[in-house]
Amino acid sequence: MTFDDYRCDQEIRREKQKARQLRHTHWWNKKIQPGICYYCLKDVGLSNLTMDHVVPLIRGGKSRKGNIVPACKECNNKKKYLLPIEWEEYLNNIKNT
Repeated sequence: MTFDDYRCDQEIRREKQKARQLRHTHWWNKKIQPGICYYCLKDVGLSNLTMDHVVPLIRGGKSRKGNIVPACKECNNKKKYLLPIEWEEYLNNIKNT
């Protein structure tokens, strides 16, 4: 493991911790209250929403309010580490097939 790998791992751990802290805020509770997935717009209910980083941590995203959205488990699992432009292309390909 190189120093850069270690630094990257440490930074990702810090960002994940920030996300865990945001999960317990009024801001997050307000975000998930409608029960709607940010990506597919389906009403999946509060218990089926997960916290997703629009720009994934592994791709340089941060755990900030502007980068975190509620997503259904299905969208979150499919999106994985895609950037917004890559995810849009994926969604458009599904609609066109």
